[in-house]
Amino acid sequence: MPPRVYVTRRFHFSAAHRVYNPAWSEEKNQSVFGPCSGPHFHGHNYELEVTVAGPPNPETGYVVDIRLLKNLIEDQVIAQLDHKNLNLDVPFLQGRIPSSENLIVALWEEIARLLPAGVELVSLRLWETPRNCFTYYGETVEPF
Repeated sequence: MPPRVYVTRRFHFSAAHRVYNPAWSEEKNQSVFGPCSGPHFHGHNYELEVTVAGPPNPETGYVVDIRLLKNLIEDQVIAQLDHKNLNLDVPFLQGRIPSSENLIVALWEEIARLLPAGVELVSLRLWETPRNCFTYYGETVEPF
């Protein structure tokens, strides 16, 4: 059995959003989401940690070429998010309330389809603020 090595790369993006359910009244949105439901949006400087795993390639010693991982995610995912409005500008978030919980699940869907064969997406960690972090392991992996 070949060794399984975990590789993590961190990405940064800034984006605005409004956590708001359009099916609800302004009063209910304010009651549930507080100031995050404000009609003028608000922004965050997000940090995204992407962890992948697999066996090191015997010819390169790499699980994945970090430059390839960086370019795939920056060019095809982060570019859709950085300095954008998550409610209005991001096609893969359309129809979803752009909470960090929904954002991290959508990010998983986008990133998983980009990875080369033999490289498994293990986890995503999304830092919304220095104090608020969200971690997702996909649907089939239990972290504990």
